Amino acid sequence: MKQSLKRLLRAVILLALCCSFHIDAARAASRLVELIAKVQPGDIIPGADRFGAPQGEPPLIPVLRGNEQLGFAYLNSDFANAVGYSGKPIEIIVGVSPQGRIAGLKLVDHKEPIVLVGIPESRIVASMQKLVGLNVSRITTGAEPVPRVDIVSGATVTVLVIGDSVIRSAVKLIEAGRLSEQASAGPPATKAPTSGRTINPDATAPPDWEGLLRDGSVGQLRLTVAQVNSAFAKSGPPAAAEHPETGEPEETFIDLYAAPASFPPIGRSLLGDQEFSQLQQRLAPGQQAIAIAAKGRFSFKGSAYVRGGIFDRFELIQGAETIRFRDRDHTRIGAFAAAGAPKLPEIGIFLIPADARFDPAEPWRLQLLVQRAIGGREKAFLTFDLKYQLPERYFKIEGTPTLQQKPLAEDGLHARNPPLAGPLDEPLWRRIWREDALNIALTAITLLVLTAIFFFQDFLVRRPNFYAWVRRSYLAFILLWLGWYANAQLSVVNVITFTNALATGFHWEYFLTAPLVFILWFGVVVSLLFWGRGPFCGWLCPFGALQELLNNAAQAWRIPQITVPWALHERLWPIKYIIFLVLFGASLYSVAFAERLAEVEPFKTAIILKFVRSWPYVVYAGALLFMGLFIERFFCRYLCPLGAALAIPGRMRMFEWLKRWPECGSPCQRCARECPVQSIHPDGHINPNECIYCMHCQELYWDDQRCPHMIQLRLKREKLQALSSPSMRTRG
Repeated sequence: MKQSLKRLLRAVILLALCCSFHIDAARAASRLVELIAKVQPGDIIPGADRFGAPQGEPPLIPVLRGNEQLGFAYLNSDFANAVGYSGKPIEIIVGVSPQGRIAGLKLVDHKEPIVLVGIPESRIVASMQKLVGLNVSRITTGAEPVPRVDIVSGATVTVLVIGDSVIRSAVKLIEAGRLSEQASAGPPATKAPTSGRTINPDATAPPDWEGLLRDGSVGQLRLTVAQVNSAFAKSGPPAAAEHPETGEPEETFIDLYAAPASFPPIGRSLLGDQEFSQLQQRLAPGQQAIAIAAKGRFSFKGSAYVRGGIFDRFELIQGAETIRFRDRDHTRIGAFAAAGAPKLPEIGIFLIPADARFDPAEPWRLQLLVQRAIGGREKAFLTFDLKYQLPERYFKIEGTPTLQQKPLAEDGLHARNPPLAGPLDEPLWRRIWREDALNIALTAITLLVLTAIFFFQDFLVRRPNFYAWVRRSYLAFILLWLGWYANAQLSVVNVITFTNALATGFHWEYFLTAPLVFILWFGVVVSLLFWGRGPFCGWLCPFGALQELLNNAAQAWRIPQITVPWALHERLWPIKYIIFLVLFGASLYSVAFAERLAEVEPFKTAIILKFVRSWPYVVYAGALLFMGLFIERFFCRYLCPLGAALAIPGRMRMFEWLKRWPECGSPCQRCARECPVQSIHPDGHINPNECIYCMHCQELYWDDQRCPHMIQLRLKREKLQALSSPSMRTRG
């Protein structure tokens, strides 16, 4: 019967995996068709009264007035990355005329928390209206600059992502030749970008700072207090002029510098040979890097960004591409190596993704966003550009300018630098995996090390001191690297998102865009079949590691520990299951609502944001950690909805790896008394739903000084040895 049940469970698991790996291509292709129902034709192209049948892949939908075609509707996320802070696409249906002019757009779906919890969506929609009427065809030829949408205070990144996505998607659509005029004319001819020039491999940069500035190898933008006040008075809202910057008019507001750090002559001069060599080793194929530095009263980095977040005070623009940088793309350096370089308080190297197709030989600009509070929570914004062009000294002339066709990528879109980055239709998740290869390898090694710990657990637990060192070192690594550095903290939100995806149209690509989280989830699923929830909760959860390490320190400082009475303890267990069921039920109503409720987890505050958050969240997370000083893993025991979610499938585990003696529980209660999370019942059996697999009970299992069973075996062994010793035989 037991074997039949196991075979049935395996069959069910295999069937579930097969179903989850199956991607319904028809549903994937029909996302635009699904969302178009939320839009009236006249919303995106004035005068239109109906939609036609979808065409091509990604789909375009003709927008018609009677039988006259006025243009096309398309989904921005089909053509350009539109992922904001939520990690999910901000989906906008865009109407575009056959001439390449944006006729209208409508926000149809998003999960942006900053908008969901406070900022009216109408303000976000209003900021997008600046794009209506934009002739994107002129942007593709360089006849017009890329415009900026109106910034919404408190949702800067969300609005920038929207504007960038709409413009980039329209550019790619036009370059693909999918609008009627473009299709008949063929790919646009462009002038060879360097007009017959190529990079001179023998060029050298000035060795000193003054020389780098003088010839333009390092670009500079200096703004004084007077210049900023004047700009806000002329171009900002009226209220901005009423709140001028204080200080002397000629005081430096910001002195900003930028240079292509990955360009060898300039990079070596700025960074020195050793630092430049290290940078080259970090760059993936096709990647570039820029150096940005500044001094003055205004910080180009800002003080509000967090690890894993986006720098929202500047962006890099080249042609139609707008590049924003996350903290993971950023490396601080202390000083420039060039002779005479000033002491600058802010210096950073920023990596540019390969898929951005940044060409250091082409002009680019660093756009600085300056904000000013104008009362309450309202802010005014202006932009200032640091324009950069690689100096002529780094080029050599080869032939005369010619007209050339842009090479086509595999999906029909025009690649700017095909030799560097490959076809544009390469899935985003593949590029992310390729560029994050080092962290992926470290995560895989982390899981392999944990697997080895479990498989060789008997060897380790027989050496308690060594095992304690191994466990604490592993937990410290999980907290510092996996949690605070890599931000790979799993959450009950992942469970909710996954189950919702299964119900609404599953796409592996979304989950694959976060490789570390994906690998961890894969490892957790496998471990559930072998050991239950313990491997994640006890070993791989950064917040769990933080709790345990703090409690270890508390015990070392002799802070008294509270043992919860068993009758109360087992009645507190169900709380986390109730929380999980409430969250799961809320997700059936609204995933966004469930995600807000999921703040019951302090993971985002303590691990992802490292306590850089508004005070109620910090107080809540701090209170849980404070309780954990007296009751080890207080949150894990009683409140964690993720632990509850893992415990449910964890009951299907196929093996029992934790050994027990017949005396365990009756009469011996030592393991039950010493279990750090009180997961051992008074009758001696281990509750797998609560066990975090710390293996303390296994240390006791083999300890012939503490375990009564092992003590009896030791005494018998010693007696037998004594009876068989030569001295005893002589006496006999």
